[in-house]
Amino acid sequence: MTTAPASCAVPAASASCDTPGPQAERRRASEAAEASVRREPRWLDDEQQRIWRSFMNATMLLDDHLDRQLQRDAAMPHLYYGLLVQLSDAPRRRLRMTELARQAKITRSRLSHAIARLEKHGWVRREDCPSDKRGQFAVLTDEGSAVLGRAAPGHVEAVRQALFDRLTREQQRTLGEIMGVIAEGLQPREAGADLPWLR
Repeated sequence: MTTAPASCAVPAASASCDTPGPQAERRRASEAAEASVRREPRWLDDEQQRIWRSFMNATMLLDDHLDRQLQRDAAMPHLYYGLLVQLSDAPRRRLRMTELARQAKITRSRLSHAIARLEKHGWVRREDCPSDKRGQFAVLTDEGSAVLGRAAPGHVEAVRQALFDRLTREQQRTLGEIMGVIAEGLQPREAGADLPWLR
């Protein structure tokens, strides 16, 4: 919503036998102004609304486009491809489950479900952590690495066509800076932060 909805008329104050003095009137006016500021949402202006809708449209369409490409060409959703990439890039092709959830920006329960599906395909296996009885590693198998190698060329081409081919180098750098600022702001470092991989 771009502008605030029309406000209702303020009801007239009830009649009083006492007439408030100037100081009382100023105090009441100040308190009313402060209350109004607290209640008033920070509505987006027309330009901000246009930018927000463009951002939402682009991100939703891009995610759908990449997911359909991977489902069609590699028989896996975008999320699973991303998990295989994270494991492929990790030392010894393995990551603690908690770290994999953090890198993928998903909840631990969602990761556990995805890893279970990847295990059924033989693309990933789980191993117990010797230093933590409650911890587990996700490990990319040779078969999973081969599947990733076959899927990667088509996926990177889809990414290039959908995103990078449409932007100049300058626009690409600007987009990277903007996304970095947004991501950093959504990952507070204080204890107790409500982040997906901590749930």
